[in-house]
Amino acid sequence: MATWFVTGASRGIGAEITRAALAEGNKVVVAVRNPERIPDDLKNSENVFAVALDVTDNNGIPQAVDAAVARFGGIDVLVNNAGRGLLGALEEVTDAEARSLFDLNVFGLINVTRAVLPVMRKQGSGKLVHIGSRSGFEGEPGVSMYAASKFAVAGISEALSAEMAPFGIQSMVVEPGVFRTDFLDTSSLSVAANRISDYDDTPAHVTLDWIDQANHAQLGDPVKGAALIVEVTSSEKLPTHLYLGRDTIERLEVKIQQIRDDLAPWSEKSAATAYDDAA
Repeated sequence: MATWFVTGASRGIGAEITRAALAEGNKVVVAVRNPERIPDDLKNSENVFAVALDVTDNNGIPQAVDAAVARFGGIDVLVNNAGRGLLGALEEVTDAEARSLFDLNVFGLINVTRAVLPVMRKQGSGKLVHIGSRSGFEGEPGVSMYAASKFAVAGISEALSAEMAPFGIQSMVVEPGVFRTDFLDTSSLSVAANRISDYDDTPAHVTLDWIDQANHAQLGDPVKGAALIVEVTSSEKLPTHLYLGRDTIERLEVKIQQIRDDLAPWSEKSAATAYDDAA
């Protein structure tokens, strides 16, 4: 039995990860902004402990972690799931909108992880699971700021994988495609307020039209996705990346080919930029 600490666990993939972890006999700390919104099936479980946590509140994070440790004795798995989306061409996104997004998706993740790491280092073990996105390896029109935040999550997770290895702590970034949750609802996704008509009928605004068609009709099953996340996390060794969903795999193949196409014509000249006397 392990103790999981899951942020943003009141709905969507976070709630499903909680259910899947509980089904495997684990204890789960559900860290949510409003504990009253936790689904009844989770509230009524003796293996669930709810803590109020807004991951953008730096003062509240240590208190939530301390409460979790006091209740269950430690934290074996941290799932950084809290986050949201932002749509709009780069030119349309204001500085305030971009900073607000990064405060949640990136700095919230950093600060929660920073608070949990001393607990895991003392234990000599632990697993960090960061919920990234397919947009964390492929920038697409209309989601530049969201992609930037998820690229950051992937980079942080990769670095942590190496940094924390001496302490017996592993790190993995999960990069899901489109799953049928409420992520595309206005409660989880915002649109840049400054709309520029010149972008109408261009890829950046076509993405906005796609949202209406795709919402609650996404390809991925969140119950199956969460079950796989828990299965992989419960294994002895975490992969550095968990590419989650059929669409993610398809787009990853496109990305790999793009890298090859970009590299091939310039690799020789790129290597030749070293000093001539370099070994």
